[in-house]
Amino acid sequence: MRNWARYLVFFQYIGTKYSGVVKVPPHQLVRKGVQDHLEDAIRSLKPINPVSLWVSSRTDAGVHALSNSAHFDLQRSNNKPPFTEDVLVPALNFHLRTEQIRICSVHRVPEDFHARYCAQSRTYVYRIAPGISHNTLLPLTDFNLCWNLPNAELDVGAMREAAALLVGTHDFSSFRAVNSDMPFKSPVKTLDVASIQPGNSFAHAHFHREIPFLELTFTSRSFLYKQVRRMTGALVAVGRGRLSVPQLKEVLEARDSLAYPQGLVAPARGLFLTRVDYRETDLQHPQQTSEESSIPNGNSEQ
Repeated sequence: MRNWARYLVFFQYIGTKYSGVVKVPPHQLVRKGVQDHLEDAIRSLKPINPVSLWVSSRTDAGVHALSNSAHFDLQRSNNKPPFTEDVLVPALNFHLRTEQIRICSVHRVPEDFHARYCAQSRTYVYRIAPGISHNTLLPLTDFNLCWNLPNAELDVGAMREAAALLVGTHDFSSFRAVNSDMPFKSPVKTLDVASIQPGNSFAHAHFHREIPFLELTFTSRSFLYKQVRRMTGALVAVGRGRLSVPQLKEVLEARDSLAYPQGLVAPARGLFLTRVDYRETDLQHPQQTSEESSIPNGNSEQ
């Protein structure tokens, strides 16, 4: 019986204090990435193979996730059978301790599964709090988890008209960061969803004042570096009257990152990766044997 397994893990994090989701090279280590902490937690399970996590969706410093995903291989010593999924969740969370990172679920997947390349779509939500005079008036549950626009009134109708221009298959070069570290990645993407809807404060039912929120939702199989934050910033500029709908169309059609107006990029703090979707057939794994073992009482020292 084989004693190693490949797992797909779904995890969430508040990205405020991390350098991003991917691990940081040792010579650049100032703040760790989420991946660094996840790999440390996996190593605490005492695998005999080198630990390497393959993250499906890269997020930058300050960006959050309600559901990101990654895969990893785990081989146990002395021919012990693979861990079952239901015990890996509490075991990994135990070793993450006080980090603002949590494992949501774990799935054993086929040996050729890849978290990044098998992903069918990714969904991001950007949260905006317009009209609040100062960010200190936000409840603690939303502080650093949204973009506060002091005293701003947004033309949501114009924003929706502009968002509709982005839906479909386009060359999104104008919405790729100028300093992208992946300049050869195809800029042609298909944006399936670009919607703008009212949202709520996380403390909506218990806060002493009404906070208006907007949620901008974007779904695509993949995105360019900083594409969502640049699209969000442009749509907000339309809502504030600083950019017209025809001007946004011109930016899109320019297919040049230098055509994107300076100073419009939305800050990281309001952005959440909320979904990474896979085909059920890609997740199917042969029936596990009854000999597969667990970690007693969440203690993974064995």
